[in-house]
Amino acid sequence: MSVTSNAPTRSIDGHLLPAAGTWEIDPGHTDLAFTGRHFMVTKVRGRFTGVTGAVEIGEDLRASRVDVTIDMTSVESGSETRDEHLRSAELFDVARYPTATFQSVDVEWRGTRGTVHGDLTIHGVTRRVPLDVEFEGYVRDPWGGDRAVFSARTRVNREDFGITWNVALEAGGVLVSKEVQIEINLETVLRGGS
Repeated sequence: MSVTSNAPTRSIDGHLLPAAGTWEIDPGHTDLAFTGRHFMVTKVRGRFTGVTGAVEIGEDLRASRVDVTIDMTSVESGSETRDEHLRSAELFDVARYPTATFQSVDVEWRGTRGTVHGDLTIHGVTRRVPLDVEFEGYVRDPWGGDRAVFSARTRVNREDFGITWNVALEAGGVLVSKEVQIEINLETVLRGGS
C-alpha cells in the first residue's frame, strides 16, 4: 500500500481509493432512488432530494463509517398526488417520522467494492440492512474540492418497517409491492481538503 501525505486518494493493492478522512455528502449531487411495483407489474420510481451526512473513510477501509439522514418530506415520484400519499399517515407518515437514517455498523471491503452493513431506520423502525457499495472514482472540481463518488444498492421489504398500506386486487395480488429496490449515487467532498 502506498499513501501520499495529504493526498485525496491512495492506491491499495493496485486500486485507486479515497484517502482516509471525512467525505461529506453533497446533497445537490446525490441521488437516492427507490423502485417498487404498481399492480404487481409496472415499475414506479421515486427519489429523495434531501440527503445529508458523511462517509468517514478509515486508514483500514474496514474501519470506515457511514452516517446518513434522509428528509422523508423530500420524496418525488413524478406525481404530486402520489407524493402526497407517500407522505401521508398511510405510508411514510412524515408528520410523525420526518427523517430516516442509515448508520453503518460493519464494513467488508475488497478492491473497489464492498458491503456496508448498517441500521436503517424508517417510519420509527430500525432494521439491519446490507448495502452493496462501489467506489466509482475521484475528481477534483473546478473550485479545488476533492470529490469521491460511490454507488450503492439494496432491497428492503417495506412491511418490515411498519409501512403496510395496500389494496388487494380483484385478480389476485396487491396494488403496491412489498419489496422495494433502493439505488444510491453518492457524491462526497473531502472535509478540509485542498
